[in-house]
Amino acid sequence: MTPLITAEFRRLRATRTPAALLLTAALLGGGLTAAMALVGPQNFTPPLPGLDTDTGVRALLGILGLTALVPAAIGTVAVTSEYRHHTAAVTFLFAPRRGRVLAAKLVVYGAAALAYGTMLAGTSSAALFTVTAAQGVSLGLPTGTVLALLARIGVAMAAYLLLGVGMGALIGNQVVALCVVVGYLYLGETLLMMIPGVNLLYPVLPGGATAALTGFTYLTDAMAQELGTAPAQLLPPAAAALLLLAYTLLASAAAVLVPMRRDVT
Repeated sequence: MTPLITAEFRRLRATRTPAALLLTAALLGGGLTAAMALVGPQNFTPPLPGLDTDTGVRALLGILGLTALVPAAIGTVAVTSEYRHHTAAVTFLFAPRRGRVLAAKLVVYGAAALAYGTMLAGTSSAALFTVTAAQGVSLGLPTGTVLALLARIGVAMAAYLLLGVGMGALIGNQVVALCVVVGYLYLGETLLMMIPGVNLLYPVLPGGATAALTGFTYLTDAMAQELGTAPAQLLPPAAAALLLLAYTLLASAAAVLVPMRRDVT
């Protein structure tokens, strides 16, 4: 198993994926956080509480959770590229036990996912503290709470990247996989939130688990206000983290088991 993991690391390093992954995380984490902090949540449309309040800090950082479709799309593209360019056939020719190969890919992309989450959380933290210090703004949350919240956001982003890898390996076709992953995250859950009765399932969907983990309830509250219903009761953060982990493990298991007999030529 170790030689396969080593080979997958070498394969990944031979592409532009690692650099693109870290650059994207830095831009979304540091760049987006810096831009939002400079503008100030109180100047958003609609306006949100300022960074000197608990709600304002949670809202600003929670917006990062809405970028989950980006790591999911990156993971999907990374693994489906092998099917698109037919390099998977060569891999399976030299290592016929597909389960071991796919498991090695998940290990490698798991490490890449952690790197993405760490980079996003780290650059976001640096940007937030730097901008607020320069503006003389005292954050409405203690430093330890902010760092813990960013760590949860980083974990959520890592989970979504692995979900993208799992869905990509499961579906195989790059265009179809991207449409499914991005379409669901960008539009699917929002539409489900608008259907009476069905919206009660939102807390146990990936988006609901992410909202609970990051503490960002703006979308659920806004949707409830629009529909004239009570806001969905999100899970506790610990339960949300376990649910996201369960989704990730389910996608990973399916990615290993389903493609066993698939024709990759």
